[in-house]
Formats: sequence, C-alpha cells, structure tokens
Amino acid sequence: MTAGTRTGQLTVRLHAADDVVVALADLPAGPVRLADGATVTLPGPVPRGHKLAVRPVRAGDPVRKYGQVIGYAATDIEPGDHVHTHNLAYRPVENAVVYGSRRTPTDYVPEDRRATFLGYRRANGKVGTRNYLGIVSSVNCSATVAKLIASRAEALVAEVPGVDGIVPLTHTGGCGTGGPGHEGFDMLQRTLRGYGEHPNFAGFLVIGLGCEVNQVVSLAAEWNVPEGVPVHLMTIQELGGTRRTVEEGLRLIEEMLPVAAQARREPAPVSELVLAMECGGSDGYSGITANPALGVAADLVVRHGGTAMFGETPEIYGAEHILLERAVSDEVAQRLVERIRWWERHVEADGSSLDNNPSPGNKAGGLTTILEKSLGAIAKGGTTQLCDVVRYGEQPRTRGLVYMDTPGYDPVNATGLVAGGATVLCFTTGRGSVFGSRPTPCLKLATNTELYLRMTDDMDLNCGTIADGEETVEEVGQRIFELILATASGQRTRSEELGFGLEEFVPWHLGATL
Repeated sequence: MTAGTRTGQLTVRLHAADDVVVALADLPAGPVRLADGATVTLPGPVPRGHKLAVRPVRAGDPVRKYGQVIGYAATDIEPGDHVHTHNLAYRPVENAVVYGSRRTPTDYVPEDRRATFLGYRRANGKVGTRNYLGIVSSVNCSATVAKLIASRAEALVAEVPGVDGIVPLTHTGGCGTGGPGHEGFDMLQRTLRGYGEHPNFAGFLVIGLGCEVNQVVSLAAEWNVPEGVPVHLMTIQELGGTRRTVEEGLRLIEEMLPVAAQARREPAPVSELVLAMECGGSDGYSGITANPALGVAADLVVRHGGTAMFGETPEIYGAEHILLERAVSDEVAQRLVERIRWWERHVEADGSSLDNNPSPGNKAGGLTTILEKSLGAIAKGGTTQLCDVVRYGEQPRTRGLVYMDTPGYDPVNATGLVAGGATVLCFTTGRGSVFGSRPTPCLKLATNTELYLRMTDDMDLNCGTIADGEETVEEVGQRIFELILATASGQRTRSEELGFGLEEFVPWHLGATL
C-alpha cells in the first residue's frame, strides 16, 4: 500500500487481486460499504485488523492478500464472511522463482547529499551510537559475579559523564556442550565475539569460572578489538572466589572509565550505520502500516550508503520468493534457500512445523497463517537488492540490505542482529511488545493508533496514522529514518528511559546439553 487510507474508510484492500479486505474498525453484522463503493453484508461481526471476503471463494481454492496466496479456503467463503482460522487453512505454496528476476539497481543518493549522524568513531573505523562498558560471562557459572560487578559499578559510572553505563552480558550456556566445531558452541562464541567487537562498547571485562568448556582465553583470542579498547580476562577460581573477583572487577572498571569517557561524538556518514529490523507481537496492521513504513526507512538507509539487516527465518517462510527475486546474485539467493531448507529439517526433527506460527496473540490481532504473517513481516525489508545472507551473529560482508538467519523469538533474533553489528534497532509491534536492548538502542514502532495511545510510555512512534488516513507510508517512513538518525546521534529511546536491555541478551541455544 503506497498511500494512506481516507479518513472514515472502514476497510482497506491491499492489492487488486485480493479476495479479502482488512477491517480498519470493529465492524458489526450488517451491510458495510467498501472503499471501492461496493457493499457487502456481514453475517457476523469482524474485529479490527481482521479480514472479510469481498468475493466468493470455493472450498480448496486459494485466498489472496497482498496479491499473494495466504492460505486455502477450508469451507465455501461468501462475500462479507469473516476470514480467519475457522475457514482458512495453511498449505505450502510452491512459488516459481527466478533468482534476481526483480533485481533493480539501487538508486543511491549522491555522496555529497547523504545524511550524517553524530557517532563514536573507534580506532578500527567502525562508528558506534552509544558508549558502554561491557562485562561478558563466558559461562553461566560466572553470570552472577558479572551482575554483581555491574550493579556495584553503577555508582562509579554515574560520576563519569560520557559513559552510557555498564552492560552485563550473561547467558545460560558455555559448558555442558561440545567444544570448537560443535554448531551450538561455535554459534555462542560467534555471538559473544560480535558483542566484543561492537563499536558501542569502549571496554570489556570477560569473566569465566575457570573449568568451563568456553574458556575466556579462547573466547577472546580472536576478537578484533580496536586499539585503545581495553579487554581484561578474569577467572573466579584463579582470583580466589566471588568476593575477590568482584573487588578486582570494580578496580578494573574504575580504571577503564576515564578511557571510555575520552570518546566524543563526531559527524559520520550513514554508510557507517547498521540498522536492525524486527517485528514482534504482530497484528493485522503490521503488514499495512509499520512494516512497510520501516521498509521505506530501510530503503533510505541503503540509498544513503548504509546497511539494513533483518532476520526471523520462520517468519518469512512462504514469502522468501520476494527476497530471492531481488537477490544480487545466484550465490546470495542460494544461501537463503539453504537456510530455509535447514529450518524445514530442524523443525521436522523436533516434531514441529513452521506453520505452527502465528502465535495466539498474532491470531487475536487478525493474522491467520504463517504465509500471511510472513508476507507482512517481509515488508520491512523494503525494495532494494538483497546483497548478503549471513549466519546467526555473523558480520555482513557488504553494505546494503542483508538477511540474517535467526529464529523468530524476539530476544534471540535481536541478540543475533546486534552481534552482527547493528547499531540501531527498530522494532514494530501491533499487540504491544515491551522490549529494549543494550548496547544498541531500540525504537518501538506501533502499528495502530489505539496501541500507541494505550502504551505511549513504551512506543517511540505511531505508524497507525497510515491506517487513520493522516499520513502515507512514505511520509511515516521518512519520519522513521529521521528518528533513526536522531537516535544514532544520542537521543534516548523509550526503552532506554525505562531501563530495558539487561535481560534481553539471549543467544540462540542450539544443540544437545550434555
């Protein structure tokens, strides 16, 4: 949808080929006038964000929304019928795909007109948007000690201007698993390495117990840390226990604070920005308002030379052809196909299925099948070429639009994207997810006005103005882009003001626990 709906419009049709429209208000039983002037009679009420049929669909025939198949009629569907879980069934759709068939060269903004932000340029050339000190636990056994040091260091940090805080990065892994070469172990090390090299950090403590599989020395050995960013390795057993480790940690934090405080913001081009995108707690508006508007903002980031990255592979399932058709090369397209096939094998081995999505909250908001959810979710990827596909927590090899293979679970997805270098995160929500991340600031984008007004303290921007007829998708996308730049330059987000980000570091746990 490229333009906002007119005020007073009760439904919106997203594509001329669609069999359904989306209700923009709670509709009672009775006649309803559609946007094209036609009238249908509803045999029962249809909630806001849900679908109603505008033409008859026979049992077994496909049902289309966004001009794409979102499922198959489980029974005969008549005009005006509420279309949802009671009469719409999931079946896999085989989309004929020609890699790169819709590849269009990116219309880059001339370099002398590209936007800038105020960031922290590190010695290796990377540019951060925040200035934190980090404490990494190599294993769950050292997590409490890491948190104790962080908690007791808060008073020290408060006295030093220019340092945003201390981030304890604790987790439940690091032992009870295979070592190097084991998929789960390598993924944890890759994730921790991504945080260790993140430009939003100005220094680190790395704390282990001492006897774990994930040894601190091997963990930090391959970190490519910029000159001037201190990394101190500690083990509780070697230092003589908890109290002595906490005391030594506080001493090292006090030593690092003046170094971190020397960092100063300076103008940097958007080409140094890495935007992460996520949607959680989705509803029937997500694919109409916030996600396509975020897609516009992502296009702007890419056009200004930057990187826009998103993932959630189980939540693009069935819509991946849209990305494959925009892949910059067959090699990039094939990497995405390989990850899709891996997920099919992964959930089958677990006795599950990718069509178990959407969640109960998604369904209450109007989403019926994984195909429908995926088509709405993929809209945040915008329209530019797909330039790279990377593994969980892996750094992109190029700028532009990048896809990362991650689960759909919000904190695990966000953790992978931040490990991949994301310096600003945009999170769209229609049900009202509360979320924030550190060291990367998180912007919350509400899909509908009712949610924004109800949860204003958690939401940074209202995209519901699109459905309200007050703004176009392009206008809201421009506002998101401007908010991204302001946030990258130091403007605090709602989640930062509320204190989120201490519990949302959740690396993807993969493999057997031994």
